[in-house]
Amino acid sequence: MSQLTIAVIGAGAWGTTLATLAKAKGHTVRVWSRQSGDLQATIAAADIVISAVSMKGVSAVAEQLQHVSLAAHTVFVTATKGLAPDGTNARHLPLLPSQIWQAALPSHAIVVLSGPNLSQEIQQGLPAATVVSSQNATAAATVQTALSSNSFRVYTNPDVLGVELGGTLKNVIAIAVGACDGLQLGTNAKAALVTRGLAEIIRVGTYWGAQPETFYGLSGLGDLLATCNSSLSRNYQVGYGLAQGKSLSDVLTQLQGTAEGVNTTQVLMKLATQQHIQVPISHQVDLLLNGTITPSAAVEALMLRDYKPEIH
Repeated sequence: MSQLTIAVIGAGAWGTTLATLAKAKGHTVRVWSRQSGDLQATIAAADIVISAVSMKGVSAVAEQLQHVSLAAHTVFVTATKGLAPDGTNARHLPLLPSQIWQAALPSHAIVVLSGPNLSQEIQQGLPAATVVSSQNATAAATVQTALSSNSFRVYTNPDVLGVELGGTLKNVIAIAVGACDGLQLGTNAKAALVTRGLAEIIRVGTYWGAQPETFYGLSGLGDLLATCNSSLSRNYQVGYGLAQGKSLSDVLTQLQGTAEGVNTTQVLMKLATQQHIQVPISHQVDLLLNGTITPSAAVEALMLRDYKPEIH
């Protein structure tokens, strides 16, 4: 592939990592953050623009982009995993980052990038894989080719909703698993929690309109396993810290970056309550984050739920 100009919006851990991957492929890379200045200069004539800003910053940056000029051929990639705290789509579902970007940039192809991608491991040169998805198959293939290397394998998947939701919803389960490990409940409990957490993700995702098989792929099960098995995961760290008796504010203050699962839990529970979707693990995580239940009590509540078939 010929050298491209790639602009990365967001200079946090993930944005920096994506910029490093692009540079390693020989592309010209520009990085923008709120502190670095000229957004127009950063994105000018870019072939690909990658957004790695936190969920709370997506709407503000999208509004800024509406007032600058993108080249007509520019492909836009969103690498944010979260749900908008305000605003819904026509089905009264929370807005996803890709939907916010598509509304702001209606004439550009939007590509979702999601997968089991712990930035610190990738920065160390350790092998990883991810998924890109778009309604524009050519745009997804362009991003796949631009970022794929012998240490970072990029797959494509046509299910945009499933790819984006898998990476978003697993953050809630990761908080629960962090708490499980913080309480030293053992491997059996953790395995059960991850497995039932995946069932919960699929239940929500298919209600949203995603394909169930997508959640067994890299952006679903893959991301869930990575996030639930590494102390590098900020969402895992939240649950672990709460299980150690720390307050949520103290845990968040000590984090290096944003734990998107905290906001995602709040938004998800509003949807689940309104639409009567059964999300018992997410419900206990919500209570835990709100300080209305202890980690031990949350475990007990899950274990004492009514008996039921595994598949129904």
